[in-house]
Parts: sequence; C-alpha cells; structure tokens
Amino acid sequence: MASNNDLKGIAAGFAALYVLLAAGCGNPTTGEFRPHPFPVPDIPAMIGSESEAVSYLAAHFWDDFTDTSEIFVCDSSIVNGVRKGEVEQAFANWTGYLHAVPLAEACGAVERMFGRIVSFEERDTSANVFETVASLAEKYLYDPNSPLRSEDLYLPFAGRMAECMLVSPGKRAAYEYDAGMCSLNRTGTPAADFAFCDRNGRRYTLYGLESDYTLLFFSNPGCEACKYIIDELKSDPELSSLIASGKVAVANIYIDEDLEAWYGYQSIYPEEWYNGYDPNFIIRTDLLYNVRAIPSLYLLDRDKTVLLKDAPEERIFAELHKID
Repeated sequence: MASNNDLKGIAAGFAALYVLLAAGCGNPTTGEFRPHPFPVPDIPAMIGSESEAVSYLAAHFWDDFTDTSEIFVCDSSIVNGVRKGEVEQAFANWTGYLHAVPLAEACGAVERMFGRIVSFEERDTSANVFETVASLAEKYLYDPNSPLRSEDLYLPFAGRMAECMLVSPGKRAAYEYDAGMCSLNRTGTPAADFAFCDRNGRRYTLYGLESDYTLLFFSNPGCEACKYIIDELKSDPELSSLIASGKVAVANIYIDEDLEAWYGYQSIYPEEWYNGYDPNFIIRTDLLYNVRAIPSLYLLDRDKTVLLKDAPEERIFAELHKID
C-alpha cells in the first residue's frame, strides 16, 4: 500500500495538470505574524488507492483552511493566515481534483466547500475567506477565458450564492441569473435542438445530423482562437480521420448578424463540416445556449446528449482522441 505522502503526491499530479500560477502577494503588514502555507489535509491512512486519494482531496481540500477553531490574520494580502496568491494557487489545484472525479462527486465537493466557507463567515464576519473563495470560484470556474472553466461545477456554487443571506440582494439576483444560464444544456442532458442554414440556403437541424458524435462549434469569422481550432482539427490525422469517416460531425455555427463577413470566410471552413448560420438569431436571443464567448465547444453523443459543455479545446481534443 502506498504511503500517505505517496498518495498525496500522486493526487497532486492530477491537479498539476490544471495549475495556474497566481500572482504572489507582497510582504504582509501584520507585524510579527508570519503567513503559513495553505493547509492541504492529510489523506487518512485507510485510503490506499490513487482514485480514493483524489476523491478525498476533492471533498476535503478546504477542511483545514476553514477550520474555525483558530482564525488567523486576514487583510488585503493574507486570507486566514495564508498569502492570497497561495490561496489562489490552491484553488487552481483543487479544481484539478474536481476535474479528475465523476461530475456528481465534484458537484458534491463544491457544495461541501460552500457550506464550510459559509460557516467560517458566520463564525467571524470580519474574515475575508468567504469573499475570497467566492471570487476565485467565479474566476476559475465561470470566466470564459479560464482553461479550468466548468459551468457544471459553477452551477451548484452559483445556486447556493443566489440563496445565501450573506450576499447582497443585487448580487443574489446576479447569481440567480448565472445559475439559470449554467442550467442550460448541462452535461448528461439532451442538447437544445435548433435549425441552421448553410451558404447555399440548405436548412439543417442539430438533431438531423447523423453521426456517432457531434462537435458543436460556435465560431466567428476572423476569430484567431477559432482559426486555431479549425487548423488543429484539420491537421491532426486522427481527428481529421474521424471527421472524414463521418464518425464525428462538426456543426460549425455562426450566431451573429454580419452574414457578409461570414460568407467571406467560407474558404477557411472545411467543406466536410456542417458550416451554417442561425437564420432567425434565436440561439442567443432565446437563450438556447449560454454562449458567453467565442469560440465555444460542445461534444455530443449520437443521441445529442451533452458529453462536454463549453469545454476548453484541450479537453475536447483529448476526449475525441479516445474515440475508437
């Protein structure tokens, strides 16, 4: 059986895939107090496998940090005795554990973390733990530019914030809106159907595309990040083969109104893709999809069940590479 330190090191390897280097804080102005490292909990001795260690850390990562038996210094650069930059790095690491466990388990871990920061705030309203962690949750799980983003994981957090009396009424309303948007097309649910037209006026529907998998790709002409994804899908032999064989259909959809620009970009789009635009502009106005930034990628199965929702391209490509 692996030792406790071995398991923590192995588990940390999962999180290291997702680490974002947070900006360091300057020297604290708290007199003789010396900040301490973020207290990652020890893995219990009865846990003997990597998967169990990762699951434990996903669920209990914040336990020691939010232990109210001793509250440490909190100021502009210190959060309960830990430098703010180290807390941010810890949050990024924790997100790695969340992505390494099943979704339901990860959502449960988010719920548990929320309960602990609420308890901490109720114990000492002058502390900055609740506000700091809430800000990090939005930054890492919901910011469209975060490579760790996951609306599925942000949903339980936003839902609880929308009901939390520690949050101002205006912010609760904003969290309620975000929770509603995160509820659209959740992983494991049927994707919303819609119609689109190609450059020749032919009409299609998402559910009319027959393939084992559908890559739903919301893109814009001239978008450099979109061009990168297009080039990767064209140049990767395995991925291009999946598309050419019809096993994966790419629905490359434009949802804005500048059709002249879209028509002018047709030479960039591979002809074997379903390249279309929303003729009625209902995808965004009817809130069928929460397209907060372009590009936005979804992976669907044959029944159009969502496998990955608005996922970073690296996760999409990795999942596509698993297809036989």
